[in-house]
Amino acid sequence: MSLSNEEKNRYSRHILLKEVNEEGQLKLKKSKVLVIGAGGLGSPILLYLSAAGVGTIGIIDFDTIEESNLQRQILFNSSDVGKSKSITAKEKLEKKNPFISIIALNEKLTRQNAVSIFKQYDIIVDGTDNFSTRYLINDACVLTNKPLVYGAIHRFEGQIAVFNYQNSATYRCLFPEPPAEGNVQTCSEVGVIGILPGIIGSFQANEVLKIILGIGEKLSNKLFIFNALTMQQLEVKIKRNYDLRSIGISNEEDLKKYDYEEFCKIKPQRMGVKSVPYSKVPTDAIVLDIRDEWEKPRIQRENLIIAPMDDIDEFIDLIPKDQTVYVICQTGGRSKTIIEMMERDYKFDNLVNVEGGIFS
Repeated sequence: MSLSNEEKNRYSRHILLKEVNEEGQLKLKKSKVLVIGAGGLGSPILLYLSAAGVGTIGIIDFDTIEESNLQRQILFNSSDVGKSKSITAKEKLEKKNPFISIIALNEKLTRQNAVSIFKQYDIIVDGTDNFSTRYLINDACVLTNKPLVYGAIHRFEGQIAVFNYQNSATYRCLFPEPPAEGNVQTCSEVGVIGILPGIIGSFQANEVLKIILGIGEKLSNKLFIFNALTMQQLEVKIKRNYDLRSIGISNEEDLKKYDYEEFCKIKPQRMGVKSVPYSKVPTDAIVLDIRDEWEKPRIQRENLIIAPMDDIDEFIDLIPKDQTVYVICQTGGRSKTIIEMMERDYKFDNLVNVEGGIFS
């Protein structure tokens, strides 16, 4: 394998670096990287890895593009709304760099397919936003001996680490147990400043290039924390101290049997709040919509109370206590939180959470 004259011209600024040069650029061309998630983190990761000349980039994402994604998912534009993220990302990246191969996997990463997919790549990059998938990614990386470049964002803060690199610490070494359900909300529940995934995703792409090129100090055995409001940075040391065999995972078959959703306790009814999907809400029932007024789609029904979560105290007297009230938000997280608050502070006992929110 060699670089064409067109590639040498395209990557000339890399080749000028003595730490990279033509030999390093060939390493990039020969490398295979899987990016899980083509959203906020995945967008900058994919843009920079493709621009850098990583030869084969896999994208696994089964989601579609929504208008609310455009505030931070810089790979997409308004005309892409409703399209597949992975397939649209592939089309855009191929136009940016025709010298590389993009593989779009328009499917969900599961315990059934994770190991077989990971075996085909050199490095795995985590751009996901939920704990059960993060643990699955980690465990599949350990079983396949693949380095994992991890990133996470929350409101104004981001985290980056390189796990399982040359026998370094893994995600389970840092987080042996997931947080209690409801303690950590997703970006769709609490928001995120749009530039943050760009910053954290760029850091992740940088770690990938350092691993491929064999240069620099990697973020292995440490967690890098960045605060976009204060510009403060913090590094936390991590030791490898977790063995998957302690939870019964020794091979791919064990992983396929492991219940990650059960481990992360992500089922909302476990917290004692009664829940039903929106399709099960009676047509004449009272519905309390705690979303902000700009959130779509809007609900059209007679017995509707609109009370944005941040102003809920102002609407308490309008919410009946003698009839069942169904509380709804976009995805079911905020509504569950507000029910717990109303039961605690205002002694409501007639509230039902709409599990999965408006899209259920």
